[in-house]
Amino acid sequence: MPEFYTLYRDEFTISTDPARLDFEVIHDFISRDSYWGKGISRAQMQQQIDHSTFNFGIYHGPRQVGFAQVLTNFVTFAYLGNVFVVDEFRGRGLSKWLMEVITTHPDLQRLRRWVLATRDAHGLYAQFGFTPLRQPETFMERVDDAWPGQPI
Repeated sequence: MPEFYTLYRDEFTISTDPARLDFEVIHDFISRDSYWGKGISRAQMQQQIDHSTFNFGIYHGPRQVGFAQVLTNFVTFAYLGNVFVVDEFRGRGLSKWLMEVITTHPDLQRLRRWVLATRDAHGLYAQFGFTPLRQPETFMERVDDAWPGQPI
């Protein structure tokens, strides 16, 4: 497993240390405020956190104010998901800084492909090299429509 990674900017910190994660903040935002995970159970959210390769937390002092997850095999593929900054801290460049930290993380530099799904943040991700699928005809998906939440 990769070592913990921590960066500082002004009064904010981004860290991959799982001991710093505030599960209540993460679950509350994803289950109540996100369009992609509305209704996710506490157990499902905990399982996601436990089995992600990296959980990036944004902190203002000790308080968690943002989050993102990366699942990867470190060679060919990474999936970026559950990216958020709580409303009170939006507009401060934290999502851009988070994306900069994720995309420049030393363990994530030689990946062949990154993917993510978004309904409303295309402009943010485009700044970090994300584009529509180059060959959408080669991708397939399997979706369980009974899963709580809204489709992306």
